Amino acid sequence: MPTELDQRCRSLVVELGLGAAADVTEVEPLTGGVASDIAMVAKKNRRFCVKFALPKLKVAADWHAPVHRNAAEYAWLKVAADLLPESAVQLFGRSEEQHGFAMEFLDGDDVYLWKASLLAEAPDQGEAARVADMIGRIHAASSKPGFDAAPFQNRDDFRALRIEPYLTYTAGNHPDLAEPIGALEAMLYDSQQVLVHGDVSPKNILFRTGGPVLLDAECATMGDASFDPSFCLNHLVLKAVHLPGSRGRLLADVGRFWNAYAQHIGWEPAQDLEARICRLLPALMLGRVDGKSPVEYLDETERAQVRRIAISLICEPTDRLDAFVKRVASELKEESA
Repeated sequence: MPTELDQRCRSLVVELGLGAAADVTEVEPLTGGVASDIAMVAKKNRRFCVKFALPKLKVAADWHAPVHRNAAEYAWLKVAADLLPESAVQLFGRSEEQHGFAMEFLDGDDVYLWKASLLAEAPDQGEAARVADMIGRIHAASSKPGFDAAPFQNRDDFRALRIEPYLTYTAGNHPDLAEPIGALEAMLYDSQQVLVHGDVSPKNILFRTGGPVLLDAECATMGDASFDPSFCLNHLVLKAVHLPGSRGRLLADVGRFWNAYAQHIGWEPAQDLEARICRLLPALMLGRVDGKSPVEYLDETERAQVRRIAISLICEPTDRLDAFVKRVASELKEESA
């Protein structure tokens, strides 16, 4: 008997003019995300990736978000396709009624997921700098006069999807940090600097023929430029805690990321943005152990390490990422001694 997802996928194929419902030969649910139902849809000799936003995210905590965020995600993917066609998926249309869209299904021998590569400790292929260059280009383009920001006036959605679960909820578990975390919340909510993707995580980044393809943009909004770099760098730091054999390389990637991204900054002094990243990054680190979406690969000892390092850097922040990395490396070295 067809599942609800199967029926929705067939209905979307028909609505978008991609074929008849009977043409669909397979609907395979895909895993990895918590905010959407995602499936591979096969039709004769063609395959699509179909995505529907969920009103309640698949996490233990009570976490709801509006399904119209699917429109902002599709709009971000269109911006990426226009600016960086080599780092974007082909889009096949979106349904306003179903809050779903269809896009290219990426697979093949030349495609790999960055998160899987990092956790497998595969040889570095310059991924951090390539991702940073892509994000920097999009931020720069969106900061210029004439950019159409109308589809991205989504700060309330961003608050529901990012500020509340990663910062507000975390501050509730650490009331002594309410003041510095609260200042970060206000900063992120009030800013309209650049087009923020909102989920620049290795789990959302595929590499195809050496270039990054960034997916899952349902948090997209005009916002503060510090968020995307901080969110991505957070994953590198967390994996540096988890993978001592790759620690030096992962922490060095923080610098490589910043150097590649910084060359695109033209909307403000680079040192001002770097200082905000240094304040936001440890709060996001803490959010991945004590927020609504704790990272799954850390054990309790590692979570405690992240918690101690993050709190130290929140209470005594630095303004430079090279100093930030030295602090992290020093504290991890002391704990392992």
